[in-house]
Amino acid sequence: MELIQNNADLSAYLAADEAIDHRHPLVRETAARLAAEAEDSYDYARAAYEFVRDAIPHSQDSGDLRVTWRASDVLARRTGICHAKSHALAALLRAEDIPTALCYQRLTHDGGGHVVHGLVAVRFNGAWHRQDPRGNRPGLDARFSLDGERLAWVPDPRSSEMDYPVLYAEPHPVVLGALRAAPDRPHLWKTLPTAL
Repeated sequence: MELIQNNADLSAYLAADEAIDHRHPLVRETAARLAAEAEDSYDYARAAYEFVRDAIPHSQDSGDLRVTWRASDVLARRTGICHAKSHALAALLRAEDIPTALCYQRLTHDGGGHVVHGLVAVRFNGAWHRQDPRGNRPGLDARFSLDGERLAWVPDPRSSEMDYPVLYAEPHPVVLGALRAAPDRPHLWKTLPTAL
């Protein structure tokens, strides 16, 4: 699949915004700690990915009812769904000048129907590489990879699932709106978009 930037200016994928608040002290502190142990930008990107994937539980897996959406809140509260965790990873990567995009999949929802799933893409060696920091559990084994995708899910077109090819510089407004308006995760599950 060919990935398509929604903004031709690569600097847009380094920008801070309300959700990807990489200038926040907690984001900067976390990035600096991870960078201090990394040999280079590739090693840092892998470490940031593994930190978000493993140290911040997906709120559905942990049973946490809180909804986070801003990267600094995800890091502070140590919880979030896929979209929130993607915002946190994008912030950590952008904090170290690694262009990072938000991207989406349409997947079958556990309770029936479909839901939009969030992940990121990092840019190395002139190409975008998608990464899924959702968090592993039995049956899911996502890994950081610049040599072929190792995502949590591969969409099944027979089930009307799909990869969206667009690389967003900012969170999709429909996704961000649902996150911001949700008082808790049960409410969020009812209002997350089923398609973009």
